[in-house]
Amino acid sequence: MRTLIRAGVVVAASSAALLLSSVAHAATDIYTVPLHQAKDLPLTATSWTGGKEKSCAGVPADRDGWHFVLPGNSTDFVKLTVDFKEGGKQVIEAFGPPSDKHAYVSSAPGDELLSASAEVKGGEVEWFNLSHTCPASEGSSTPSGGSSTPSDNSSTPSDNSSTPSGNSSTPSDDDTASPAATASESSAAAPTSSPSAPGGDLAETGNGAPVGALSAVAGVLVAAGGFLVVRRRKAAQRG
Repeated sequence: MRTLIRAGVVVAASSAALLLSSVAHAATDIYTVPLHQAKDLPLTATSWTGGKEKSCAGVPADRDGWHFVLPGNSTDFVKLTVDFKEGGKQVIEAFGPPSDKHAYVSSAPGDELLSASAEVKGGEVEWFNLSHTCPASEGSSTPSGGSSTPSDNSSTPSDNSSTPSGNSSTPSDDDTASPAATASESSAAAPTSSPSAPGGDLAETGNGAPVGALSAVAGVLVAAGGFLVVRRRKAAQRG
């Protein structure tokens, strides 16, 4: 009887050990599960008929957000792979908050989700769910559109800046015209004084005496000299 009891204890202990090891093994195994809403693909964040939120953790307001979640509390994401029509394939390996059973993905506004699959570990699950989407806010496009306003306004200074350049040309025209007029007036005044010079001033020779007066004096001196010579000769002949 004691032998049977001992044998039963050994069998029970062995069974418990095998059960615990299988559970522990299952908890550490990584396996792949599909998206539960795969039949609804392709879809966009706005066309999704399930839940919608204003924001998803870590997703900018100007992009669409996607929140995936695993059922239960004993399974965690290891890797999530999603494929979008425009954005292509994304591989997500960082999860939460609040735990690794939550996964968040961002995409361009209006992009279509084509497929999604996940590698998970922990309790046995058959799929994961698309919990809700977070469509990009409509006002998020305003900054990019509004940036055109400063650029339009920035053209105004450039247009106004052309005004000083136009005004600056006016003084340059006036400045160039004034010296030219002054030069022409000076050149016109110069010939006015030149005709008075031929009358005597420009023909003067150093002592300021006219040429005709000098010639007359020279003639008188020559005549006087000749007269004296003739007079001396006559006096000599008489003596």
